[in-house]
Parts: sequence; C-alpha cells; structure tokens
Amino acid sequence: MSRIAPAVILFFLAPFVAEFLLGNLPITMLSSLIVLAPMYGGGALLIREVARRTNRGWPGMIVLALAYGVLEEGITTQSLFNPNYLNAHLLDYGFLPSLGIAIPWTIFVLTIHTVWSISVPIALVEVLFSKRRTTPWLGRPGLALTCILFAIGIIATTAITLSTDAFIAPVPQLAGAVIAIIILIIIAFSLKPDEPFDTDTHPAPNARSVGVFALIASSIFMLIPHPPAWWIPVVLYVILGIVVFIVIRSWSRRRGWGDWHRLALAGGALLTYAWHGFPQPSVFLGNSTVDLIGNAIFAAAAVILILIAARRLQQAGSAPLPA
Repeated sequence: MSRIAPAVILFFLAPFVAEFLLGNLPITMLSSLIVLAPMYGGGALLIREVARRTNRGWPGMIVLALAYGVLEEGITTQSLFNPNYLNAHLLDYGFLPSLGIAIPWTIFVLTIHTVWSISVPIALVEVLFSKRRTTPWLGRPGLALTCILFAIGIIATTAITLSTDAFIAPVPQLAGAVIAIIILIIIAFSLKPDEPFDTDTHPAPNARSVGVFALIASSIFMLIPHPPAWWIPVVLYVILGIVVFIVIRSWSRRRGWGDWHRLALAGGALLTYAWHGFPQPSVFLGNSTVDLIGNAIFAAAAVILILIAARRLQQAGSAPLPA
C-alpha cells in the first residue's frame, strides 16, 4: 500500500477538491465521492502518470488538464452547450450563436477544471510524497486499471447526466469538442521536456509570498464580476491568466525554487476554494446550517492537508520555509 499510496490519495483528493471543497456538493453527499472518483481521480491520476512517464512535466500536465475540462464539460455534462444545464442559465451571459457557447462560462469552467480539479490535487500529492515527485506511482497493471476506471467514470457520468437532462448537443458542437481535445493532446505531447530549474540566477521569492500571490490571484479569478458587457470579464480573465503565467514561469526558473514554493502555489489556490465554498450554494441544501457546517469541515480539512504536506517536507529534509 505504501507504494501506491500517492495514487490512491490523488484518486480521492481530486473529486473532493473539485466538488466538495468548491461548495457544489454538501457534506450529506460525501458518499458520492466514490462515484465521482473514477472520473475526477482517474483523470488526474492518468494525466499525472502519462506526463511523468513521458517527461512532459507541468507544461504537459496543464495542457492535458485543459483537455480533461473540455471532455467533461463538452462531452460528458455538455454544460458548454446546454442552455438549461441544471436550470442555471449558464449560457445566457455572453452567448455566441455561431459557436453555441457562452465565452465567460467556457473560460471560467475550463479554468477551474484545469487549475483546481486536476493541477492542484496533483501538486499537493506530489509535495506530500516529494521524494517520488517526478517518478511514476503505478506499474503497467495499475495504469491499465486507471484507464478502465476513468472510462467507466466518464460513461457513468454521461449516463447520469442524460438520465436527468435529455439534452444532446448538435453534432458540429460535439465534433468541435472532440477536435479540441485531440488538438490539446497533440500539443501536450509536442511540448519539449521540462527545462532545468535555476536557469535564472536571481533568487526565488519567499515561499510565503508565493502562497499569498496564489491566494490573491485565484481569489480575484473567482470574484471577477459579470457586468452587462460580457466582454469585460473575458478581458479580465485573459489578463489575469497572462500575468499569472508570466509570474510563475519566471519564478520557477529562479535559483532556490523548490517544493516549498510548489506547496505555496497549490496551497494558496486550495484556500481560495475553501473560502469560496461558504457563499457557494450547494446542491439540495443551499446555504443551510448543515451545508455551512460541512463547508467549515471541508475548509479545515484543506488547511490540515497543507500543514501535513509542510510537515512531510520538513521530515523529508527539504530546506526550511524561508522566514
């Protein structure tokens, strides 16, 4: 079990972050974690294993995480195209008839899957097991089982979605989603292997500063308003994304960048989901007392996870957190 422990943890952490910590699902539905794990956890684990086995590292993982987002929202739930998905009217704001999608919703939902559903859980578990951060966690049988579970998760989620909403997107839209997924996969495997760190002689910033930056940037993303002019949040999303990309890319190549900084990035983003769960009405329970208590428990679990990861870094002999 110790050998596959990181894989098992990631398998269940991904759906926990994606649905429960976000605030979508209440604590009374925690048992559904088992149902959600094959899709979310299977997807995160498969992406991580493939990227590490092919030495594509984080660039490859991020692009594959985006492909996962297109798969889930474009094919499985079809929220990118369904104007009445969950009766939330997600496409009413910024809808483009020529594409059949709402630009603000598309950017938002694909970003949260890329960052929180896949990348943050992977980063946290890799820090928890820092000595095995870049090595595969599964053998061939385990990788094959992960592929099977992921396929089952996608099929089951699609079937559940269709059983509650008979909407099926037009063939051109579904074909466009499939083409986008294929293109993203090709891009992910066309990326060059990770460049070595420390290519910039400037010192890496304080790890706490990195964590504060991650918390602020991810919180801004969640708080971007939606005024009548739908292009305004789109522009803000794009500007924020460019700034975050440039800053992290620059920092990660500086001298001294390491596991503490990776934990700070993932931890800051995780804490954004932790506070977001409170104003986010959950399915069935809304913002009831039970729901808010559940959010508090989930937020506490997120903080404890970060503290455990920090403790394990200390035990693994990583340099102490900079003052």
